[in-house]
Amino acid sequence: MRPPTLRPSPRRRRRSAPAALALAALTLALTTAPATASPSAPTGHCAGLAHLRVPGAAHQRTACLDELTTAGTVASGHTDPADWAGLTPKDLAVPSGVPGIQIDGYFPDTSTTNTNHGWNHDAQFVLRLPDRWNGGLVVAGTPGNREQYANDRAIADWVLAQGYAYAATDKGNTGLAFHRDGKTPGDAIAEWNDRLTQLTRAARATLAQRYHRPPARTLVTGMSNGGYLVRWQLENHPELYDGGVDWEGTLWRADGPTLLDFLPRAMRAYPVYAAGGEGAEAAREEMHAAGFPAGSEFLWPYHHKVYWDLTQRIYREELDPGYDGAVEAGTPYCAPGTPGCDADYDYAARPDEVRRAVEKIALTGRIGKPLLTLHGTLDALLPIGRDSDVYARMVRDAGRGPLHRYYRIEGGTHTDSLVDAFPDRLRPLTPCHRTAFAALEDWLTAGHRPPASGTVALPGGQDPATLANACSLDTEKDAATRP
Repeated sequence: MRPPTLRPSPRRRRRSAPAALALAALTLALTTAPATASPSAPTGHCAGLAHLRVPGAAHQRTACLDELTTAGTVASGHTDPADWAGLTPKDLAVPSGVPGIQIDGYFPDTSTTNTNHGWNHDAQFVLRLPDRWNGGLVVAGTPGNREQYANDRAIADWVLAQGYAYAATDKGNTGLAFHRDGKTPGDAIAEWNDRLTQLTRAARATLAQRYHRPPARTLVTGMSNGGYLVRWQLENHPELYDGGVDWEGTLWRADGPTLLDFLPRAMRAYPVYAAGGEGAEAAREEMHAAGFPAGSEFLWPYHHKVYWDLTQRIYREELDPGYDGAVEAGTPYCAPGTPGCDADYDYAARPDEVRRAVEKIALTGRIGKPLLTLHGTLDALLPIGRDSDVYARMVRDAGRGPLHRYYRIEGGTHTDSLVDAFPDRLRPLTPCHRTAFAALEDWLTAGHRPPASGTVALPGGQDPATLANACSLDTEKDAATRP
């Protein structure tokens, strides 16, 4: 997929109110269909709908739906399929039979990257309240720079079918130019954390209105950038949650490693490797040294075309806009040696102000509630050895190891749609996330500890449909996960 050209714009704007990496899906305006029941229905299905108010919301739209999962919301217009395109395998089953209330809205904000509903307003959220509630709430931030419906197929469908209420935020800015939000470097990403905290508090209060009692447990989960938010919330606001599941979360540390360390190395080495001939083998070794695992070579052409260059440029622009002077987000696919080329970016050599920008969004490992992390061993965007392996060590070094389980999923990669292209080499992480979520529930409610941290082997002889819908967390301990 060819990324769109960024429009000229001021480099920083006024910070949005309270204080990518799946990047393929872009904004598509959503047309909301009429509700399937009267907002004033006094009893039964959707009772009390007219009286629900999301605290702090500047605008909300409430609908009574016969189906809250994508089995119904695609047809009714209460989701955006473009927002979750490419995140799940085609054989993933879609649950159904979840009637209830959906609230769409937005909190006060000054940025306008999210065009859903024709609102042209950021800090949008979706809140789904099933009629048959199990007493729990699941909150999520989105992967990449996607909007609030991005998790609908991968996460929301399943947790709604289990009886959970579900809430998700667009994180306060969206799209490939998300870095234009905020006054200073790092502000746009820092807002993501604020927005998930804001939504969690508002959702808990809204559930108390709907069900006449607060949620008995609140869980936080998400993939990629959404997984980063899980880590940050459990480190900084453990009082709001009972636990979380982190699905290949992005790692930010002022002293590295971060994607600003390993992506420039890939941008330099991969073209030499792909060209073949003299230097190709040395370039392959450089890719491995940068963190991209041996055996992931078949994934490199796709990631070179879609992810590495774009991801480096827009996140570098957010955290270090001065690197390329007046140019916004660099020059796509520039040759090393070109002035301001991101292929030559050297995070370690940049001024201290860049590390200060990263510090405002950095993780520490000091989680305050139980956390389960899963990450694919063939992740070719956020290599496991430069991300979750490091975060697991951070948690242990912070003395929080007993609160953490870490599952390295053999054959998993960053986006599950790639499994459809390579069914004989990859496995999806979506069913492993569901198993991890169930294990977290059992840990919290029954005191049953999840399986030991370790590597989950790729099972042999299973068809793609089975792998898309089932995952055991039986593990073999290894050095990266040993407590």
